[in-house]
Amino acid sequence: MPRPSIHFRAAAAALALVLLPRVPAEAQEKVAQDPGVQEALHLLDVWMDAAQAYEGIPGASLAVVHDQELVWAKGYGYAHVERKEPATPSTMYSICSISKLFTSVGVLQLRDQGKLRLDDPVAKHLDWFTIKDDFPEAGPVTIEGLLTHSSGLPREAAAPYWTGPEYPFPTHEEIVERLPSQSMLYPPRTYFQYSNLALTLAGEVVAAAAGHSFDEYTRANILDPLGMSSTFTDLEDRFRGNRLASPYTARGRDGTRGLVPDYWVRGISPAAGFISTVEDLGRFASWQFRVLDGDDAMLDRNTLREMHRVHWLEPDGETTYGLGFSVWKSDGDTFVGHGGSCPGYRSQLLLRPQDRVATTFMANGQGVNARGFAQTAYDIMAPSLRRAAKGEAAETADAALERYTGTYQRPLGGESAVLVWEGDLHVLSLPTGNPLDALTPLRYIEGDTFRRVRDNGDLGEEFIFEELPDGAMRMWRNNNFSVRPAGM
Repeated sequence: MPRPSIHFRAAAAALALVLLPRVPAEAQEKVAQDPGVQEALHLLDVWMDAAQAYEGIPGASLAVVHDQELVWAKGYGYAHVERKEPATPSTMYSICSISKLFTSVGVLQLRDQGKLRLDDPVAKHLDWFTIKDDFPEAGPVTIEGLLTHSSGLPREAAAPYWTGPEYPFPTHEEIVERLPSQSMLYPPRTYFQYSNLALTLAGEVVAAAAGHSFDEYTRANILDPLGMSSTFTDLEDRFRGNRLASPYTARGRDGTRGLVPDYWVRGISPAAGFISTVEDLGRFASWQFRVLDGDDAMLDRNTLREMHRVHWLEPDGETTYGLGFSVWKSDGDTFVGHGGSCPGYRSQLLLRPQDRVATTFMANGQGVNARGFAQTAYDIMAPSLRRAAKGEAAETADAALERYTGTYQRPLGGESAVLVWEGDLHVLSLPTGNPLDALTPLRYIEGDTFRRVRDNGDLGEEFIFEELPDGAMRMWRNNNFSVRPAGM
């Protein structure tokens, strides 16, 4: 399968103590071409290709970033199912709540310029901010409360915009008009309550403090400087039916999906309106790595560190949030980023700044575990990227093993992908939600015979490969066989 790679670079920068040493720009391509990285990319590609098909995802795009390099990006399935137009790395999707990150960056830029403070009451910047408040003694809603979802505001503005088929997202004027009819849900600084209304108001604060519309400010101060030419603050008609993937509902009981009608996010844009590509979000991730090295004037390195740190911790000790950024742990490692879910789309941006590794995933179907895909991509790729960045040699595989690799159709359904991983032949059962756990290592015995390696290192049953006259290959196991068709 093709594994396209796209590269973008920035100048080398000073070291940051919390990060791995930056790979010089001229060495970035060597990281992508490292044999261990290529091996991991092949595993990721085989797994993702099967996952898209078996889960019935209409289309998806996935990218892997290391520091200033978009190491790899690829599309799967279809951007437009009806005419079978393939998804690509340049396909646009609604990124939904990932929009909140750009809004939050805007807030912190203006804070650093002295145009607002995080402890400012929202009403200081929005004279129309009036809402029924049964907890006046708890103090005002602050800008920091908006960014940490601890404001006490209700989750949504006063409109049924998650309800189809119209999805009537309100305009700015409708949000302002209806806000006085809404009530505070909790006293400020009491609970974590995820709120699209809160981040919508944060975008309004950006516009008020900057003296420009939210779209104008974001384009001039974030998107254009980063070269994010495929990112916009709302779904635009000019991209529908072409670069913008068609949105589809979640799968019904019969396994089918419906096409979501056109909609616009309008006034909720700062919280959930942006459209983008995995390539552009890769640029956004690389920019953050530059900022953390003190190598970008758009934002101070300590400001971004502040955004990445936990600012709200629920009593359960598990619900955590930074300034606009989600913060979470997986297998003991801390990640930052954000996910998105809008009618017909799911997305995830994941960053591990300590490794200078980021992954981004987008799909044009509801009910897709976007974070799971981004996290699995990281789990597969990060070890090889770390080794390559340090110049450590990967395990070298015997070229003779390639004749056995490929996808074998199992007799009772599903597939077995035979591939090289960490220098040895492995069998990957597909479909699977955890490809690293699903890998079965094989040890060469003689001829075309291998044996399974058990977890304790002992040898198990035989795997015997048999090449057929027409070029097909059989893989025998336990007296049954799977077949890799000729030419595959």
